[in-house]
Amino acid sequence: MDEAFAPTLAAARARIAAVRPAAYARTRNALDGAVSGLSPYLTHGLVTLPEVLAGVAARHPLLVQHKFVYELGWRAYFRHVWQHRGDAILQSLHAGPLPDDAYARELPDDIRQACTGVPVVDEAVRALYATGMLHNHARMWLASYVVHVRRVHWRAGADWLYAHLLDGDLASNHLSWQWVAGTGSSRPYLFNADNVARYAPAHWHSPGSVIDTSYEALDRMAREPRSSAVAPASAAARIEPGLSDAPPPDLGAMAPSAAAVAGRDVWLVHPWCLGELPADTLAIGLYVSDYHRAWPWSERRWRFVGRRMGELVAQAWHGDPAAISAALQAARSVRSVAEPHLAPWLAGWADCLPAPALFPPADRRCDSFSQWWARTSRGLATAADLLAVNEVPGL
Repeated sequence: MDEAFAPTLAAARARIAAVRPAAYARTRNALDGAVSGLSPYLTHGLVTLPEVLAGVAARHPLLVQHKFVYELGWRAYFRHVWQHRGDAILQSLHAGPLPDDAYARELPDDIRQACTGVPVVDEAVRALYATGMLHNHARMWLASYVVHVRRVHWRAGADWLYAHLLDGDLASNHLSWQWVAGTGSSRPYLFNADNVARYAPAHWHSPGSVIDTSYEALDRMAREPRSSAVAPASAAARIEPGLSDAPPPDLGAMAPSAAAVAGRDVWLVHPWCLGELPADTLAIGLYVSDYHRAWPWSERRWRFVGRRMGELVAQAWHGDPAAISAALQAARSVRSVAEPHLAPWLAGWADCLPAPALFPPADRRCDSFSQWWARTSRGLATAADLLAVNEVPGL
């Protein structure tokens, strides 16, 4: 597989060591900016938010208000919303510029196949398919075009993007789409050709396209009950990679086996906790078929997860919840790390430890990032102060 994101602790820690917070703060909005590339490792639990901040702060002492810390906060905030809202994050949290029924429910083929004729959109889609990754600014541009220019419901776009991302996280992905759509924020996110020209390479620039206009015109477009601004292009030959609801056969996943765990202390390794393991337990990998039927993955993501899983576990299981539950009954004890992606099942199978937290818990649900940030960073001056809240050791 592409080694740009090797699924190893060494690769994750090398990226932590390479973070330059000053350059990150200065250039992160540019597509060639000094971003960390840590999101796949965070999503899949090879490293945690506390480990990332501890590793960076050991080399570059930071204030809590530093942009790098702030961006780590967005990931934690989206998990906070998911914790309080549950599956409601998969629906519009509040009304956007238009009613939900004003938006199409399927993503047009010309967007899927990168032939809209708008260079910034087509280049973003090609980059997504080629790498499984997309710069955050490009994700915002793509989502804004889909929702506000093409009048497609944010959920259709969010589901599609999640399926192809190496770092797809339901909270971060779907709530980011809601932020762009204006259903999870106070106003829709809009962009134009000038913004693309400022932050993207030349072949992404989109002069003369539908986005080559003023923000006022784009805002009117986003709020019009009907839009005649864009006529869908004819889709070209298919370039969208296929998706699968099961791991590739060569990754060696097998049916759940009670014999494999009989009388043993078991640690369940799932795709969101691929970090270091506790000692003296039998590690069993877990792919829950019901989850992956609902949320299929690209082959790239299966191989990223599967390769790391294969390094950690004695066996990897792929099965339905009933088969997994029956097999685990034979174990002496079962433990794992809690994970909202598997919330319908995991707590019924294992004693679940909470995932390591970087920020202190908010005392109540926060419906905006600024509210959450004010509560969770109150009284903290430095990254070291933040790490000390949860007594997080360095790497």
